[in-house]
Amino acid sequence: MPDTPSPDQPPKQRLALALKYDGTTAPKVVAKGKGAVAEKIIAAAKENGVLVEENPFLAEALSHVELDAEIPVELYRAVSEIISYVLKTRSRVANGG
Repeated sequence: MPDTPSPDQPPKQRLALALKYDGTTAPKVVAKGKGAVAEKIIAAAKENGVLVEENPFLAEALSHVELDAEIPVELYRAVSEIISYVLKTRSRVANGG
């Protein structure tokens, strides 16, 4: 069955977050937003060659983290998988793959 909202429920707005990871501390949430703000975050990432990973469950969990705050320990594993994916993809692209 398709995941369509009922007439009395508004459609869910898209949620986007940006993380910053410098390798010395835990990643930080540096941008977050819903709807039009989310679309701007995604567009800015793509314009700047930043990989975009779609993970609605992780985005929802991270949306509760304050801006410029480190991610909570409970989310380290999920975020580390995303960072690993990004690093591997960058390496492949840099090596012509």
